[in-house]
Amino acid sequence: MKLEQQVNHENGCADMCNLSTMATGKLDTTVVVDELYPPVNFSMVDYGIYRSSFPDSSHFSFLKSLNLRSIVYLCTETYPDHNLEFLKSNRIQLFQFGIKGTKEPFVDIPEDTIREALKVVIDVRNHPLLIHCKRGKHRTGCLVGCLRKMQRWSLLSIFDEYQMFAAAKARVSDQRFMELFDASSLKK
Repeated sequence: MKLEQQVNHENGCADMCNLSTMATGKLDTTVVVDELYPPVNFSMVDYGIYRSSFPDSSHFSFLKSLNLRSIVYLCTETYPDHNLEFLKSNRIQLFQFGIKGTKEPFVDIPEDTIREALKVVIDVRNHPLLIHCKRGKHRTGCLVGCLRKMQRWSLLSIFDEYQMFAAAKARVSDQRFMELFDASSLKK
């Protein structure tokens, strides 16, 4: 038996035939599916590791679909109560590594904080895991770039990925940090 896609011409929606539709010849419109909206700059980094901007309540259904165990939050600000409630109700552990968001060119990225965050990221007991800051560009990009160094990516590939998310706001200081980061003491 071949399943074919039926189109409801009255409202323009498409739906796959289910057994009920095939048996009755009528389209079942009682099925309600949550629409899933990922946060801005969402992407899969590696198996069980994702990245994004700061998620809000409109992204909770999407995040729930990932079956997250952990979130690595890279900002200094307190996590909002409604986000904490979502984490608690879904048994998601929050790891906060406060890194100041700065546009200053001579402010150092705290290497010890990046190392501690990487230990959480590479521990598979924390997977599936989401890494995020505010926009999912600079702090998240630096952490992911350092993970890529651990994975022995070329600097060109690391910088290409960083620039894909940071776009016109790419920072030379972030790229310098990733270039100089010594990943040899961390094991994946």
